[in-house]
Amino acid sequence: MKNIALTNMFPKLLINLLNIILIIIMQCINAKSNPTPLTPRQIAFMRAKSLDNGFSISWLEQTWNKDVLTIKPIKNSDFELIKKLGFKSIRLPVAFAYFQTNKVPVEKVFAHIDEVLKQCNKYGFKLIIDYHYGYLDDNNYLTETPKIIDQWLVLTKRYIRESPEKVFFELYNEPPHMSPKVWKDAAYNIVTAIRKIDRKRTLIIGASNFNSIYELSRMERLADENIIYTFHFYEPFFFTHQGADWVGDQVATTGVPFPYNVKTYPSINPKAIGTWGENNYYQYKNDGNEQSVHDKLQIVKNWSVKYDVPVLCGEYGVYNKYTDADSRCRYIKAVRKNLKAMGIPGILWDYNTNFSIFNGMPSLQNLPDCMKQAIDYTGAK
Repeated sequence: MKNIALTNMFPKLLINLLNIILIIIMQCINAKSNPTPLTPRQIAFMRAKSLDNGFSISWLEQTWNKDVLTIKPIKNSDFELIKKLGFKSIRLPVAFAYFQTNKVPVEKVFAHIDEVLKQCNKYGFKLIIDYHYGYLDDNNYLTETPKIIDQWLVLTKRYIRESPEKVFFELYNEPPHMSPKVWKDAAYNIVTAIRKIDRKRTLIIGASNFNSIYELSRMERLADENIIYTFHFYEPFFFTHQGADWVGDQVATTGVPFPYNVKTYPSINPKAIGTWGENNYYQYKNDGNEQSVHDKLQIVKNWSVKYDVPVLCGEYGVYNKYTDADSRCRYIKAVRKNLKAMGIPGILWDYNTNFSIFNGMPSLQNLPDCMKQAIDYTGAK
């Protein structure tokens, strides 16, 4: 009798098993046809990753260049070269406030942006439109913030049809040394205004004190979920900006190697004595190495993990006038290696001016072998 009972149970068990399998199959089909939508923050993480390995193309921010809108320094061949070298995104700094103050017809500016956008679409680059060189500070934010908002509303309406997967807005490059609270309020108001028109665009925002990693580590994230937080990395500044005349006597000491080498370390320039450059001169034996680069980038990574938000190294590079090629290569390799290890996308400053990775005009022939290694170019692309 027991055997008969068990035999009668098998068809029922088989039917139940088939039903379970059918349910699982249907769930899989539904999951594929009706996938769970990504949250705005997940989208921001995904888009941040797509920006990795980028180049800044700087000419529309050159407020000192009277011919800035009458020249076209970036040709099709430049985009082809950038693509061949393996770069995936373009950051385009634009001096919007300067052009507005000098009553430059906005269509002249847009014509250049549109041409870059056209080339980005052609070659498959992501594009960051960056608001460069604004006038915001602690004293004028009540009057200046509305001006910034007005400019962003014009930009937002113009590019509303561009895919948010391909075009990004960086709201304000390097907010100055100002109250973090004032800057956060200004950023909040700019974001709020843009969101009334464009709810899907991923926005890029940094901290005050010139996109400082230290200010970012103290900054509280904004409520908006679709934001990438940017920082600029030129640490140690004493090395990356050596001889840069716009910085001042602090960086007058040149011939500084990377990493620090006691045998080749130059004497301090007398002009730097009495400035913070003197302190940095003696501190460089501790700061001028890859471990220091790692430790400083870790500050940003820790903040990113704390708030569970994506971060972007919006600028890194070396002023090339007084820095030997090998040191530049070693530094850029060290930064890229650590950014990659931490999962932080990075954008080089810049393509063809005084921070260029090329020795001369951009070309493969003018790219040192050590720099090819630094940027992981194998010639196979």
